[in-house]
Amino acid sequence: MANSRFEYVKQFEREHHLLPDTYIVIRVDGKGFHKFSEEYKFDKPNDLRALQVMNRAAQAVMSQFSDVLMAYGDSDEYSFLLRKQCSLYERREMKLITMFASSISTNYYYYWNEEFPEKPLKQSRLPNFDARAVTYPNFSLIRDYFSWRQVDCHINNLYNTTFWTLVSKGGMTPKEAENKLIGTVASDKNEILFSQFGINYNNEPEIFKKGTILMREMTQEESEVNESELSSRQKQRIEKKRKKAEIKTYHEDLITNENFWTSRPWLSL
Repeated sequence: MANSRFEYVKQFEREHHLLPDTYIVIRVDGKGFHKFSEEYKFDKPNDLRALQVMNRAAQAVMSQFSDVLMAYGDSDEYSFLLRKQCSLYERREMKLITMFASSISTNYYYYWNEEFPEKPLKQSRLPNFDARAVTYPNFSLIRDYFSWRQVDCHINNLYNTTFWTLVSKGGMTPKEAENKLIGTVASDKNEILFSQFGINYNNEPEIFKKGTILMREMTQEESEVNESELSSRQKQRIEKKRKKAEIKTYHEDLITNENFWTSRPWLSL
């Protein structure tokens, strides 16, 4: 279509490039996953196999895009941290969010079939994801962002654990359980679980309470490199090292564990 008389329509296209020299966080969310989980009868309050599908899909995305240094997820949501000097797709916002959403979707389909061979996906209820991209000017904001997501994970999991315990072990209807929890705080929910059902919430699996962290682990030597001072060939070598870096899985505290961040200085470069 090059040089044709119809090429003028390209003038209507607009591309938004994300700010340079800023950290990019791309958050992918499941769309309509409440109904999806009902359709495929997820275990309540947490379905470990469903979480593993999401975690494996997110790790596949990290393997595909070496600019992703870290990811955090729980339930049907994942946040990906792209390095500050990332030039993936020339930092075009629409390209980034569509690629991450489609990559999660494709990998989710694939790993679903491995984790749930007895529950084939139906055309009428397929998993769908959307995404958004946000830029942050400094690493302090990045830490606060991931702390926010982990706090959200804890709040939701404590509520869901208490809610479904009231339903499954307390004989309440969902509406009765919802009414009982109105106005309660974390200590109230912990008391309900322990006094009525003998459940110590602190003993719940870490993956449920803290979510999942995927980390592209680099060496100390690699973490001290300032890429802005490197030649093109040197940058290519660093890129190869990033691609080969091991991606490890953690279920740890991101909020108060200072060592988690200080031991990984490459995240802030």
